[in-house]
Amino acid sequence: MAPEISKTHETVRSSECEDSDSELEQLECDLKEMAHKILEYRATLPEQFKSTLLSVLDAQRPFLPQLNSGASEQNISREESSSAPEDPETAEKLKLLNEKISSNCSAMPIVLKRMKDCIAKIEMLNSYNAASIYPAISRKKTG
Repeated sequence: MAPEISKTHETVRSSECEDSDSELEQLECDLKEMAHKILEYRATLPEQFKSTLLSVLDAQRPFLPQLNSGASEQNISREESSSAPEDPETAEKLKLLNEKISSNCSAMPIVLKRMKDCIAKIEMLNSYNAASIYPAISRKKTG
């Protein structure tokens, strides 16, 4: 009886090994498929995200007619005359608006740098322990 039991255990173990080998091969195959999909997504998703973001930003951008430069600065071209009045005041306002927008855009890196500096200072202050801050100016913790 003992040899029959050991043979039965060996056949069960060998079938378990074959099952585990086939499961392992299946898992390896699934892993390779997932890695391939991840590489594909890494290649395509940034471009899809960029195009989606650009389309959303284009949809939200207000229409600002471009003014002609030079001597005819006050006059609006025929293409833009249908959407904008030929009033010189309106043309001047549009010109000022465009100048303000461009100056704001050029000042943006400076503002961002100052914001980052302020955030760094605030984080530095938050890193100090509460004992070193004067009690009158420390914030009480709620709930």
